[in-house]
Amino acid sequence: MSAIVRRPQLEDDQKFALMKFRKTVEDILGPDDDDYFLLRWLRARKWNIEAAEKMLRSAHRNKQTWIGTNWKEPQVLKEYLPYGLIGCDNEGSPTILVPFSGLDLYGILHCTSASEFVRKTVLLLEHFSKVGFEQSKTKGVLARQFVVICDMTDFNIKQYAWRPAAELIISLVKNYELHYPETLKICYIINAPKVFSVAFNFIKKFMDDYTRSKICIFNHGSTKWQKLLFEHLDPKIFPKYYGGELTDEDGDPKCKSKICWGGKVPEEMYTKRDDKNNNANYIDTVIEKGKKLKIELNCDIAGSVLSWDFSTIDHDIRFGIKSVDNKTGESHSEVPLTRVISNEMDEAGYITCRGGTKYVVVFDNSYSYLRSKKLKYCVEITPPLEELEKGADDINDQIENLQIK
Repeated sequence: MSAIVRRPQLEDDQKFALMKFRKTVEDILGPDDDDYFLLRWLRARKWNIEAAEKMLRSAHRNKQTWIGTNWKEPQVLKEYLPYGLIGCDNEGSPTILVPFSGLDLYGILHCTSASEFVRKTVLLLEHFSKVGFEQSKTKGVLARQFVVICDMTDFNIKQYAWRPAAELIISLVKNYELHYPETLKICYIINAPKVFSVAFNFIKKFMDDYTRSKICIFNHGSTKWQKLLFEHLDPKIFPKYYGGELTDEDGDPKCKSKICWGGKVPEEMYTKRDDKNNNANYIDTVIEKGKKLKIELNCDIAGSVLSWDFSTIDHDIRFGIKSVDNKTGESHSEVPLTRVISNEMDEAGYITCRGGTKYVVVFDNSYSYLRSKKLKYCVEITPPLEELEKGADDINDQIENLQIK
């Protein structure tokens, strides 16, 4: 039984491009690859037939690499990769829930490789695509798009400041954009803390405009997303923990029989060791009353990123950053010295650096004559974004070079 396909409304030049594109790639098309499928690639490459062909052939190779291979899934991914396919919305779209705070990338990447993580993600996307295609036979082509709900409760940016984790996330986003264009129907990012905006502003640079337009972010504690979701999804299939009606047979509102919640990977599972603990770059200190802590960092390479993440116990503190040109001695305020309530929420952020410049990070307790402040902080300069992207491309190159078994 073929899928229900609404005839797309196209201009004459678009119809011609579609016809030419189909003929160009007919050697790799399957019986189910209809006009709706082909239009995804053309739109993703702004109707450039040559670019769309390159994109589709790359995706075809990627799929052939994974499908049918004899792959033993690493145990850590079975037990600690947080996600669950909870069902389909009213239009048949597969609906996936991701309790993101349960993702321990540091632990996972000490048990398996980044390419294995990407492989697992690809296989999941293929599975969701098959579910959507089957639904489209009775529901229509919109069933071939995914609905995703990402719960960012307790999101902590520090593990993504770890370079292997940052490279993996970039690799995943680029892999998705290259091989699964226009498959996202809507993504609700819920319970997003303030610090999440820092991470999102970084990663959205690798997203297509279409993908960015489908992402809706809701602050921690907001329930506005529930009304939007339940307009298209039966609450009976959604976990009670998130405002739906579904529970496990034992009454568990988190529906652990359908959703893997992840969690911290036990060190006993680690197969890789290094000399640095994930918290090694975090320093605990006390800033005495009336005193300041100044941290000086030199940046030699333009485009490097100065990032910070800190918290205090019980009381606030002033924070700011200034820069000093190593040649001229000219100074600038990069982050104005401001009192921040870091005892209630972690304070995190980043700035892009200039080369040949010294940066002075200041934690200022000089205004307090009564209290010393307990501070935990990580301040560091990391390579330019292009270097992280290169690391991500290296991961994807490893995948491209895998031989079909």
